[in-house]
Amino acid sequence: MLNKLKAVVSHKQWDQFSNYLEHLIKLQQKSLEQADNEILVYRSQGSIATLRKLANLRNEVREINGI
Repeated sequence: MLNKLKAVVSHKQWDQFSNYLEHLIKLQQKSLEQADNEILVYRSQGSIATLRKLANLRNEVREINGI
């Protein structure tokens, strides 16, 4: 499956997408700091984990393809 994403992560706009993901992570971290109940904490943690997984996608694809 990761082989099919090679064109996506190699595209020149990936850096802009990556910056956007980092921005979203920062927003979720602020939400996490301000959370006043466990549900909001868990949601923010899950969002951050998912966004970090997306941000790391380029590295995963490169590892699979030996780049």
